[in-house]
Amino acid sequence: MCGIIGYIGNKNVDSVLLVGLEKLEYRGYDSVGIAILTENGIFVKKQKGRIWELAKSLNGTPLKAKIGIGHTRWATHGKPSDVNAHPHLDCKKNFAVVHNGVIENFERIKKELIKKGHKFLSETDTEVIPHLLEENYDGNILKTILKVVKKLKGSFAIAIISTFHPDKIIGIRKGSPLIVGLGEEENILASDIPAILSHTRRVITLNEEEIVIMEMDNVKIYDFSGKEKKKRIKYIEWEEDMIEKGGYAHFMLKEIHEQPKVIEENLKRVIKNGEIEIQGNEFLKFFENKKHIIFQAAGTSYHATLYGKYIFEKYLKIFTESELSSELRYRESLLFKDSLMIGVSQSGETADTLEGIRLAKSKRIPILSLVNVKGSTIDRESNYTIYINAGPEIGVASTKAYTAQLLYLLLICLITSYKRGLIKKNTIKEILKEIEKLPDKIRYILGKEEEIAEIAKKYYGYNNAIFLGRGLNYITALEGALKLKEISYIHATGYAAGEMKHGPIALIDSNWPVIAIVPRNYLYHKMFSNIMEVKARDAKIIAITNSPANEIKRIADSFIIIPKTITILEPILNIIPLQLFAYHVALLRGCDVDKPRNLAKSVTVE
Repeated sequence: MCGIIGYIGNKNVDSVLLVGLEKLEYRGYDSVGIAILTENGIFVKKQKGRIWELAKSLNGTPLKAKIGIGHTRWATHGKPSDVNAHPHLDCKKNFAVVHNGVIENFERIKKELIKKGHKFLSETDTEVIPHLLEENYDGNILKTILKVVKKLKGSFAIAIISTFHPDKIIGIRKGSPLIVGLGEEENILASDIPAILSHTRRVITLNEEEIVIMEMDNVKIYDFSGKEKKKRIKYIEWEEDMIEKGGYAHFMLKEIHEQPKVIEENLKRVIKNGEIEIQGNEFLKFFENKKHIIFQAAGTSYHATLYGKYIFEKYLKIFTESELSSELRYRESLLFKDSLMIGVSQSGETADTLEGIRLAKSKRIPILSLVNVKGSTIDRESNYTIYINAGPEIGVASTKAYTAQLLYLLLICLITSYKRGLIKKNTIKEILKEIEKLPDKIRYILGKEEEIAEIAKKYYGYNNAIFLGRGLNYITALEGALKLKEISYIHATGYAAGEMKHGPIALIDSNWPVIAIVPRNYLYHKMFSNIMEVKARDAKIIAITNSPANEIKRIADSFIIIPKTITILEPILNIIPLQLFAYHVALLRGCDVDKPRNLAKSVTVE
């Protein structure tokens, strides 16, 4: 949530900041601003709205400078407005600050500073930071920073420029991600990798409670005690074109279409001589003597863990739970010495999931995680991490990362089950044979995009929808509903079809489209009966099915025929048409598909 960019170098600083912020748009924002250190002091331009609007308002403003910071804000304290946008200044305009996260004790600090004569302009928690810097500055910037961070409670990533130090950018990390990009006669501070890729692939990741003091040709890092730290430089493998749209109208559409390739490349990576080998299968030791597995995640990743629960209990015969990260830490969860926690997060920065991991660590429970971003906080704080290798996912609504998560959870489950003597090698080979067919089957579904777009035209005007599924496809119903609601703003609910009679059927009438996931599997006849029940209440039915049976065609108002696969793989195939359906409904409703309102790609506050 929010995006930070800081630049010091010989390039046009306002242009670098604006382009960097554009690369961070996917993180979600409602306002934007930059602060540039000029020979006349700190120049600030900020406003509610989009980056292009800020760029337009800057047109013609001469900004000869080499250093600046920028920010995209996602409102937490104070409504979206020009005055609440970052950067914020102190009374004397010697410090400019941008901040991600939450300062939990800002009200007390603010009252103390007001008593000392400080004037505040905004409603934000962030504004206390420049005033604290002003109040505590003694000529030594590091000592001042160390004093200030001791006064702040909460999570934060902070970037600072000051007239007292016109050759420096200061970055502070506690709880929210911050990275340093090392360039040639330039250095960049940012919230995430996409903002720096056009400058460098050499990166230092700040750990918890670290401070960076960055000059054009020098970078020093300290911990919160003031001790200088030696840091390892990492090389980013992502190519710059991976974070471009590549001819697609939106990142989400590109990422939907990348799913066959993501699965193919992952299979090449982990299937060797017909056997599963994931990162050397080192993770297997974490399953030894385990009798309880607890998944925890948020959003789409949580839906992936529901799949994990189902298959782990089926193939591993281990009691498995799936918890929402935001709920886990606030109840008396049962964690035992023979428990294993598995955290799942695309970004590796999800605040609630990270706190769940820290809870497990406090109880000495081993943590295995699945993430897409190497070097992320969850990656670093877990005992072992498996990378899903989906490539950069820029669209806020997760698509390719979700199917990659499902794939890896299944492969982890199968090889672990085999090593525990619970599944035969031939059974795994049969499943792998079906997995290898997935890319072409997904391509077949993607080839139906025009057909799905036509169906979307029939239903985009409705304000409610319900998704129904049974067994593993209940999970698909949940994920399909989430996709539709988050990008089209239609009130959509995923429900277990067998539960319809226990309440939701009271809602059903001709104004409720029902999206039914009804493959020809062991639950087909049960599911068909549920469809008949809603049809009797005049619901408009869209059927996702691998069966061209006449009875489906007879009762469905619209249907999408997809390829058959084995039951355990249905969630990977069945979600594809629902992703496309959500995308085209959102387009028809005039929604911003890649940047839906009020949402952020990386949720780094609790």
